[in-house]
This record gives sequence, C-alpha cells and structure tokens, in this order.
Amino acid sequence: MAFDNKLLDVIACPACKGELQYLKQHNELLCRFDRLVYPIRDNIPVLLQNEATELSSEEMEARSK
Repeated sequence: MAFDNKLLDVIACPACKGELQYLKQHNELLCRFDRLVYPIRDNIPVLLQNEATELSSEEMEARSK
C-alpha cells in the first residue's frame, strides 16, 4: 500500500501550518517554507518537529528534482 496523496489536502506542516509536498522518491513530506522533511513510516506521516530533518538550500534543490 502506497502513501495516499489525498492526505495532503488535510494535513499541514506542524511548524508553520503550510502546505506539504509528497516526495515519492524519498518517501517523505517536504515543507518548502521551513525547509523541513518529515518521514513516512509504514505509510503513516510522522508529523513531529523533532522527527523532521532540516535541509540546506542545496539539499532542497536536489530533492525538488
């Protein structure tokens, strides 16, 4: 079972309440505003700030491709 993109309509970044983008190749959710990625484990988004990884500008650009 894959991540359900319909969830993106109802979930938001816990830090800024902004939109999240699903990055299929990394199986994570990206908040572009905060440059944070949240993991998805067993098809469940882990939307906890202490579980998020902050990305550098270079990492953001690489993941956006």
